[in-house]
Amino acid sequence: ALSSLSNTLAVNNSGRWWGIINVASSTNLLTDSKNVQLVLDPSLQLLSRKQRKLIRQNPGILHSVSSGLQTAIKECKWQFRNRRWNCPTSQGPNIFGKIVNRGCRETAFIFAITSAGVTHSVARSCSEGSIESCTCDYRRRGPGGPDWHWGGCSDNIDFGRLFGREFVDSSEKGRDLRFLMNLHNNEAGRMTVFSEMRQECKCHGMSGSCTVRTCWMRLPTFRAVGDVLKDRFDGASRVIYGNKGSNRASRVELHHLEPENPAHKPPSPHDLVYFEKSPNFCTYSGKMGTAGTAGRFCNSSSPGLDGCELLCCGRGYRTRTQRVTERCNCTFHWCCHVSCLNCTNTQVLHECL
Repeated sequence: ALSSLSNTLAVNNSGRWWGIINVASSTNLLTDSKNVQLVLDPSLQLLSRKQRKLIRQNPGILHSVSSGLQTAIKECKWQFRNRRWNCPTSQGPNIFGKIVNRGCRETAFIFAITSAGVTHSVARSCSEGSIESCTCDYRRRGPGGPDWHWGGCSDNIDFGRLFGREFVDSSEKGRDLRFLMNLHNNEAGRMTVFSEMRQECKCHGMSGSCTVRTCWMRLPTFRAVGDVLKDRFDGASRVIYGNKGSNRASRVELHHLEPENPAHKPPSPHDLVYFEKSPNFCTYSGKMGTAGTAGRFCNSSSPGLDGCELLCCGRGYRTRTQRVTERCNCTFHWCCHVSCLNCTNTQVLHECL
C-alpha cells in the first residue's frame, strides 16, 4: 500500500503507468497551489501531455488525485480481503501487477475503483476549497419542497466526473476490445459515485423544531461506492467486440460491446464488463502475475470464500497460536487523558499451505 507522495503513486490505463514523487528534479516540475514541487519520476512512463496540462490548469488538484488513488487502493484491498485475489500491490511502477494487462473481472474492478476514487476525491476537494478552479456546486438553489429549500454547499460531482473522464481516460488508445472495456469500467466507476449521492439537510427553527430545512447534495462514503462496485464485480457481464458494419455509423456507434451470450441483455453504463476468464489465483505464477494463497490466513469454521477449504484451494492449512497484547479497559479522566490496561489474549490462526 502507498502511504505518501514520497512513494510512487500509479494508476494504469492499457498497461501505461504514470507515477508521481516529491523528489527535486530539473525536469517535469509541477508546482501545486501550496508551492510544493511535485516531480514526475523519469524512471516511469510519465503522465501524458494532456494529463500534465490538466494538472497545471487546476492548481491543487494533484494532491486530490493522489489521495483518491490511495483511497481506491485501500478500498480494493478491503473489499477483496477474504478472496483468493485480495488486490495485492507492490512498490514498483506496476502497482497492481500483471493483472491489469488482462481482461478479467479483477481488471474491471481495478479500473472502476481507481476511476471512482479520483472522481470522489476531486468532487470533495472542490467543496472543501482546496482546488482553485472549482468550488461547491451552487446550481441547486431556491425552492425545493414544502418544508425545505436548496442551499448549503453541494459536493461538485459534475466537475469531479468531467475531470476524471478527461484525466483517467486520456491514456486509453486504440479501438480494440481492451480499449472499450477499460473506458466502460472507468465510466462505471464514475457513474457509481454520481448515482450514490444523497441529499443532506440541516434544520432551522426555534428549539430545533425543524420547521424549515436547508438541503444540499453530499457524496456517499467511499465504502458505499466500494460496496456497490463489489456487487457489480460479482454480477459483471462478459462481452465481445461488436461492429455494426456501417460506414455511416459514427466511430463510437461502430465499435461497441456486446454480451458474449446473445440471450443476455447488453451491459448498462453501471455494469462492470470483462472478456476473459479469471485465473484461479491458487498458486504463484510469474507469467500470470498471481501470488497464490500460500501463507494466507483463513477461517476454519467458514464455508464461504474466506474458509480454509476454498481459500487454500484444497491444499490444507496449518494451525498455530500467538499471544497478542492490546490496550483494554480504557478510562477517560477529566481533564484530559485516557488510561488503559494491557490485556494479553491467545489467538488461534489458520494458515494456508
